[in-house]
Amino acid sequence: MENKRPGINTICTHVGEIKDEQFKGAISPLYMSTSYAYEDVEVLRYPRYFNTPNQEALGKKVAMLEKCEAGMIFGSGMAAVSTTLLAFLHKGDHVVVQKTIYGGAYNFIVEEFPKYGIEFDFTEGFSEEDFKSKIKENTKVIYVETPSNPLMLITDLEMITNLAKPKGIVTMIDNTFASPINQTPIDFGIDIMIHSATKYMGGHSDICAGAVAASEEHILKIWNVGKNLGGSLSDYTVWLLERSMKTMAIRVRAQNQNAKKMARWLQNHDLVKKVYYPGLKDHPSYALAKKQMKGFTGMLSFEVHDEVDLNQFMKSLKLIKQSMSLAGVESTILVPAKASHFLLGEEERAKQGISENLMRFSVGIESTKDLKEDITQAFNSL
Repeated sequence: MENKRPGINTICTHVGEIKDEQFKGAISPLYMSTSYAYEDVEVLRYPRYFNTPNQEALGKKVAMLEKCEAGMIFGSGMAAVSTTLLAFLHKGDHVVVQKTIYGGAYNFIVEEFPKYGIEFDFTEGFSEEDFKSKIKENTKVIYVETPSNPLMLITDLEMITNLAKPKGIVTMIDNTFASPINQTPIDFGIDIMIHSATKYMGGHSDICAGAVAASEEHILKIWNVGKNLGGSLSDYTVWLLERSMKTMAIRVRAQNQNAKKMARWLQNHDLVKKVYYPGLKDHPSYALAKKQMKGFTGMLSFEVHDEVDLNQFMKSLKLIKQSMSLAGVESTILVPAKASHFLLGEEERAKQGISENLMRFSVGIESTKDLKEDITQAFNSL
């Protein structure tokens, strides 16, 4: 009989858990050891090898969530991004990168790739021609992020796959903003899924971690580089991350609902110039988002009119927190030009359409009535 895939809440709760054979505890035991026996064992275990009991078990949960054969846990999202890219790119190789990606990933590419002799091109937009025109004979990877940070733009994953597969190009996606609850890119042929597990996987703003899911063949390549770069995660944090992921589906779905309500409300506010949320029907990629996403995420951005004093508005918020990160159960907000995308510089931000009046809003699980009241009183304070 063919094994049926468990439901998403069952995967979050049970897949990858370690059975407590000694005391029969309800949760995974935590193995804190950094030293394991090497004789008469099948596997040489070491934290930097990404294969301690807790690391290995949580990798299975990530893999199952992304419908992949294998998964790995890293010390940060950037450790996952950098290790994965360097595993498939070598001197003389070329990578096509989506126009708008996470600022840290952008900075890594432009700062570090020239040192390695790796060529790269950013697309001008999101169309098939934008990507196709950048592909060269030495292109080995196409790297995308959808929804994009912070403008929530959608990339057609099936289109990316159709361009890459005939040429043997490996496709990678930063799937952080969607999370595996809202989007499983392997359904559209994407090879490698990367996450800042700090965000929706952790979900409580108290864990810094990264994750990658792919085929066993691709994970082996990533592991071979990862064990040399040393971007592994401590077992205590791995254990905390597993605990957090048990409620991920419940949290994310609640955030999806709240974000959609807040996006519609902000869209009708006099001081709001534009709202960026793929769940709005007037979003340019609404139909595409609906096709390849199960939910529209808890992330949105909105641009205010020039007369709004952003500093005063941010300082006046009482419930919504000013914060660098995102995707926690609490709602947070930031100005990308001053925080997440500061390193891009004003000129590059302008090219990407990131205005100085843009705010990125990570919607939590609070009552939307309370969120609306907080924003209203902050606007009224101006």
